[in-house]
Amino acid sequence: MFVAESKRLTHQGAKMIMATALELAGQAKIAICCAIVDAGGHVILIERMDGGRFHTVHSCTTKAVCAASNRRPTTAKGAAGQDLDVAHAIGLALAAGPERWTAMEGGVPVLVDRECIGGVGVSGGDWETDLRIARTAVESIGAKWE
Repeated sequence: MFVAESKRLTHQGAKMIMATALELAGQAKIAICCAIVDAGGHVILIERMDGGRFHTVHSCTTKAVCAASNRRPTTAKGAAGQDLDVAHAIGLALAAGPERWTAMEGGVPVLVDRECIGGVGVSGGDWETDLRIARTAVESIGAKWE
């Protein structure tokens, strides 16, 4: 077969994910930056809340791209799920490109019918809060992250 059907994350879907992420951050009383990318890692939406640190713009985008590329949540594990020490994590980030791979938690893929249609990255809180916000935001449109 030479042609395949595929799903895609719409702008409206990305806006719903973003609204959920910002609402959850407000409830947690933290200022986050959230990036939402399509399946190819291209930015659909990005927002930095008032008070959000400027470096979180880059880290949330990297988390979203990495999650979409790997089709799994960002973590300090390699492609085969093995634990990475610091040297290997840094080496992988350098090999993939520092804007393409991260070991920081807070990025999750957007999965529909097992197909990856995008990624969400959240930065600004502790890693558990970033991850919780990203997961819940993806679920707000009926998608899965694992």
